[in-house]
Amino acid sequence: MYSPTPGDWREANRSLWDERVPIHVASDYYDLDAFRAGKDTLRDFEVAEVGDVGGRSLLHLQCHIGLDTLSWARRGASRVVGLDFSEPAVEAARSLADDIGFTPERAAFVTADVYDAAEAVPDTAYDIVYTGTGALNWLPDVDRWAETAASLVAPGGFLYLAEFHPLTDILDDETGSRLVHDYFARDAWLDETPGTYADFDAPTIHHRSVEWQHPIGEVVSALAAAGLRIEFLHEHDVSLFARFTALARHEDGYYRFPPDRARVPLMYSLKAAKPARP
Repeated sequence: MYSPTPGDWREANRSLWDERVPIHVASDYYDLDAFRAGKDTLRDFEVAEVGDVGGRSLLHLQCHIGLDTLSWARRGASRVVGLDFSEPAVEAARSLADDIGFTPERAAFVTADVYDAAEAVPDTAYDIVYTGTGALNWLPDVDRWAETAASLVAPGGFLYLAEFHPLTDILDDETGSRLVHDYFARDAWLDETPGTYADFDAPTIHHRSVEWQHPIGEVVSALAAAGLRIEFLHEHDVSLFARFTALARHEDGYYRFPPDRARVPLMYSLKAAKPARP
């Protein structure tokens, strides 16, 4: 249901995420035992597009419980910092970092709203600013996000974003073949669905979420206006979960539409660089 942005949107979303942290920590979806044993949670296209992170610093905005953040550390990033507005999520990330042997100097996690990241993180700039899937939809102002993220990219560094494609927000939940919502809607989307993507049947109390859809043109324009140069924008025909019932899971772990129907983009990724100082 579309609605003007409610005044308590941040508190509602934080309550929702705080409650879901222990569910996610215990879930098969995140499989923390496998992660502790060495499983990498990064997607193959992310690894290829970001490239070698050896010896580079990396900031992960909206990191949740830190699996992707720590996966970049395992891949050689000299220092990673994860930021999330949920204190239970940050506590889980810190505990996990300790479990796999990373000191706070190598892998730090801070609790803060993403719009306050510049004041909250321990360093003034990072070689790579990374944000993963399912992040932008929780933010009402993508221009402010882009300005904040760009301010934290070191000269010669870049921002990398991997996100679910906004087209998926306007298709029907069953077949994913019918247009049922407005692509250019700017009001908030209010939802009351219980459970979580990691466990649809999990009993939950805080169901209310407030989200926004951001067309790709809006995201690209915001990053360009913030002083970053777009190096690429790639669209992908895969999803990380069964966003539509018509999607089927393949051996590589991705969900795809059946081969006998027309495809639409389900995810996208982009890289935006900050020019090096003369």
